[in-house]
Amino acid sequence: MSEIDLHPAASALILFSGGQDSATCLAWALERFERVETVGFDYGQRHAVEMEARQAVRREVTKALPQWAGRLGDDHVVDLTGFGAIGETAMTTERAIEADARGLPNTFVPGRNLIFLVAAAALADRRGLEALIGGMCETDYSGYPDCRNDTIQATARALSLGLDKPVPVETPLMFLTKAQTWELAERIGGRALVEAIIEFSHTCYLGDRTRRHAWGYGCGTCPACELRAAGYAEWAAA
Repeated sequence: MSEIDLHPAASALILFSGGQDSATCLAWALERFERVETVGFDYGQRHAVEMEARQAVRREVTKALPQWAGRLGDDHVVDLTGFGAIGETAMTTERAIEADARGLPNTFVPGRNLIFLVAAAALADRRGLEALIGGMCETDYSGYPDCRNDTIQATARALSLGLDKPVPVETPLMFLTKAQTWELAERIGGRALVEAIIEFSHTCYLGDRTRRHAWGYGCGTCPACELRAAGYAEWAAA
């Protein structure tokens, strides 16, 4: 674990799902910002268990990082179930996970991250929070176009214009592999943080918490589980 200088922005709002990536982003933010709040989005996702995991992840991350626990402020949940109903993807309806005509997995919810960022920016403006932080990544990911850096930075530009003030969107995992994300968590919080992420975070698209693997809970076969498992194996073997 190492000391990091405080970020020029004093406060941040994290797009916080309760999964591995957002848990790592929470630790990353607590290391850098004086005040951190979290926001989750209920869009009718099948893996709603992640919404239930969020509070446990917040609690356990601060236990692993007691030196920064006082920086963690309020949590918020935004109801976007109306938006989730538009797409009827495999993330929101009972259907098999497969590729669509574009070659994208049908777990892709069109525009999801764009909607999330707009809602988060509005909340951050009301709460006086300066930066937005998301766990989007274009390295080890399912190919979602709204996870790409170009998309996120273009959205940040639009938000800055629309709110008439800078709206920085930071994505600390954008160019990291899943193995490097595990490595980042270990650097920030040591084995205690890694164990908290393994035991309490949730990433599986099917919401399966009946099976415990070395990398955490999940079905083990959906794209999210496969990415997480492969990254963990690569990191553990290093």
